[in-house]
Amino acid sequence: MAKTRTVYICSSCGAESSQWFGKCPSCNVYGTLEEQIINGNNNGNARAGWQSQSNNHQKKPTSAQPRISVKFSDITEEEQPRMNSGYQELDRVLGGGIVPGSLVLIGGDPGIGKSTLLLQTANQLSLRFPRILYVSAEESGQQIKLRASRLGVGVTKENPNDVSNNNHTSESDVFEPNLYILAETDLEEILRELESLRPQVAIIDSIQTLHYATLNSAPGSVSQVRECTSALMQVAKRENITLFIVGHVTKEGAIAGPRVLEHLVDTVLYFEGDRYASHRLLRSVKNRFGATHEIGIFEMVDHGLDEVSNPSELFLSNRDELSPGTATIVSCEGTRSLVVELQALVSPTSYTSPRRSTTGVDYNRLQQILAVLEKRVGIPLSKLDAYVASAGGLGVEEPAADLGMAIAIVASFRDRVVDPRTVLIGEIGLGGQVRLVSQMELRLKEAAKLGFKRAIVPKGQVYPTDIGLEVITVAKVIDAIVVAMPGNSMNEENNDDESENDKN
Repeated sequence: MAKTRTVYICSSCGAESSQWFGKCPSCNVYGTLEEQIINGNNNGNARAGWQSQSNNHQKKPTSAQPRISVKFSDITEEEQPRMNSGYQELDRVLGGGIVPGSLVLIGGDPGIGKSTLLLQTANQLSLRFPRILYVSAEESGQQIKLRASRLGVGVTKENPNDVSNNNHTSESDVFEPNLYILAETDLEEILRELESLRPQVAIIDSIQTLHYATLNSAPGSVSQVRECTSALMQVAKRENITLFIVGHVTKEGAIAGPRVLEHLVDTVLYFEGDRYASHRLLRSVKNRFGATHEIGIFEMVDHGLDEVSNPSELFLSNRDELSPGTATIVSCEGTRSLVVELQALVSPTSYTSPRRSTTGVDYNRLQQILAVLEKRVGIPLSKLDAYVASAGGLGVEEPAADLGMAIAIVASFRDRVVDPRTVLIGEIGLGGQVRLVSQMELRLKEAAKLGFKRAIVPKGQVYPTDIGLEVITVAKVIDAIVVAMPGNSMNEENNDDESENDKN
């Protein structure tokens, strides 16, 4: 009878330990070691037998010959066609479309819209491919049908995006998509259905709810998630099936389960967004067939998710209105440039130590910029509260937003207005210098397309001259302050208006 042994597996990093610790020895996270019972097998004997056989054959062959490997030059270079998902934003994040036979892992907070996005994508794919399988381990078929009717899945042929006239169409006008639904949690049943149906695309929602009967652990544990993903990957590669796998996230925002789960798949996507905002961001953090850190932007509406064709207009709010403490920057996410408005507020503090708060920007960058402005420019900010936010809640983490953040803070402190037709691009060093940034041509073209007239960039930056923008180069942050705020303050403008009214 095979012996069993007990091991403790970390639910965060997947490391194994022979005894329990309060803190994982590998990733130093507390309370993540879970007890797992491993059945005995003959893997050790098999390895020992292989070593004994290799030791017995001491005589080496006269010439080395490959057994199953091939030369790199013998591999034919064939361009693999990609499948159009029906959504340009999703195709952008995937690197130009869906690669047949690939594994895509999508993670995100509960209720962010992962299942909605994949069900709409499955509906679009089912209009062009004969077999699309949607496996739901969290909902029944009736529940999926109710959600699908709200999203417009299986609507009229004339206008598939119009869900308001479904009750006024005849049965002959309704197009039946080639979408198959499987409500199952047993992994073996799902594998048999994949081998029998052989769909072009299969969606697993979600991997944490699947159960492999051979293992004694509960669904969602490290061993269950690892074995289920490995088995799905083998079937997908053998049958050339594209798999979309939904993964839950932890409180820290990482995909639940071992890190090996992200290494098994070809692409890892994160679906992000604020529950108080309507827009959603689909971000790529790993892609074997395209660039990483690409983003796709969707908007949550009453009938599901819609693509945002011009995201820069979404993150610009009332930029024609003159208000102090605002500046416009151009942020780059992958190959996409986004024009974002930054807002700053500087006010006297009511506490012993001043407060600093950020929304959408890095808190440490704000602290650094405040120190530079006080030391290199001479603005007393150490006893003032400072609040900085990006319009729309878009996360801006790159250093190219430093110059816009600094100008917005100074504009709020002096109660001055930055020209709303001016964009600011540059990184600020600790010495007060404005440093060069990447993808300047892409940023300036996006600003010119949206009607901006002037751009303040670092000195020595290479930029095109035929983009229709007045480009001003600065070497120090104090030079950028002088150029960006040439007008009077808001209080002076109000006083001038009052004096003119008195004269009239």
